[in-house]
Amino acid sequence: MTARAPRRPLSRERVLAAAVALADAEGIPALTMRRLGADLGVEAMSLYHHLPGKEGLLDGVAETVVAEIGAAPRHLDVDGDWRTRLRRRFLAARQVMLRHPWAPGLLSSRRTIPPGVYAYYDAIVGTLVGAGFSHRLAHRALHAFGSLPLGFTQEIFSPTSAGGSTDTDAAEADLAAMADALPHVTAMVAAEVHDAGDPTLGWCDGQVEFEFTLDLILDGLERLRGR
Repeated sequence: MTARAPRRPLSRERVLAAAVALADAEGIPALTMRRLGADLGVEAMSLYHHLPGKEGLLDGVAETVVAEIGAAPRHLDVDGDWRTRLRRRFLAARQVMLRHPWAPGLLSSRRTIPPGVYAYYDAIVGTLVGAGFSHRLAHRALHAFGSLPLGFTQEIFSPTSAGGSTDTDAAEADLAAMADALPHVTAMVAAEVHDAGDPTLGWCDGQVEFEFTLDLILDGLERLRGR
C-alpha cells in the first residue's frame, strides 16, 4: 500500500495567502470562511484556530497587503534624492494595488489600522526629516499625501466599497441625471472619461492621475523645504 502524503499543516500565513489568492481570482465578496476552507481542503471551523471569524479574516488580509507594500521598497532607497525615493516607494505600492485591485476598498473599510502601516509611514517620515524637513512639515506632508503612499487615490464622487469595485456606468448615469444642477462637474467627467484599457483602481483612479498628483505634491514640498 502506498503511504499517503502527509497533509500540509495549516498556519495563519498559509490561510491568509490562500485568502489573498481567492480575492485576486474572484473578488472580496467571494471570500468566506466556508469557501476558503474548501480551497484549503479543510472544514471552515478549522480556520477559526487561526483567524477569529470573517472580520478577523479581512483584517488579516489587509495586514498581508500592507506587509507586501512595506516589503516592496526595501531595495529602492539606495540612491536618489528624497523625492526620487518617495516616488519609488509610492509607485511600488501602486504595483501592489494593481495586483490586488480589491485592496483599496478593503483598506478603506477597516475599523482598525493594520500594524504594518505605522512602520511604513515611519520610514516615510524618516526620509522627509533626513532631507531637512521639520517634523511639523513632515506631518503636513502626510496629510497632503493622503492615500498616495499606499498606492491609490481616494475616490471623490463614488468611493469604493469593501468589494473593491465601482459601478462606472451607474456613477456616470447618476452624474448625467444631475447635469443641470452640476454643469461643471458633468462637463469635467465627460472630458475625462477613461479608456477601458486604463488600469484603474477606482472610477477615476488612473495611473496618469496618480502620478500627476504625486509629482504635484512632491514638487510643492521641495519648494517649501527650500524656504
